[in-house]
Amino acid sequence: MSETVQPVSSAPQESVEQRVLRVIAVTRRVPVETIHATSTFEELGIDSLDRINILFELEGEFEIEIDDEQAKQVTTLQQMIDGITLLLAAKAAKVANA
Repeated sequence: MSETVQPVSSAPQESVEQRVLRVIAVTRRVPVETIHATSTFEELGIDSLDRINILFELEGEFEIEIDDEQAKQVTTLQQMIDGITLLLAAKAAKVANA
């Protein structure tokens, strides 16, 4: 009889959405439960300085570069999540083609 060996960390991997929401919660020092993908920056009281800090943290979290001009157009967390998902897909495609 063979047993399946479970990895040390059996927690499921976080989705892009969960990671974005966690980064914002940590950066803003608020409970992650208070942040939703449908939230806007305005609703969360995120000002321009907060946005810069959040972008910096997201770039580190996902190991990507976020264009400042495109980031200025983002007004909701869902737009941010969608944009990061596209950047990650482009990064994966670039690695696959290398």
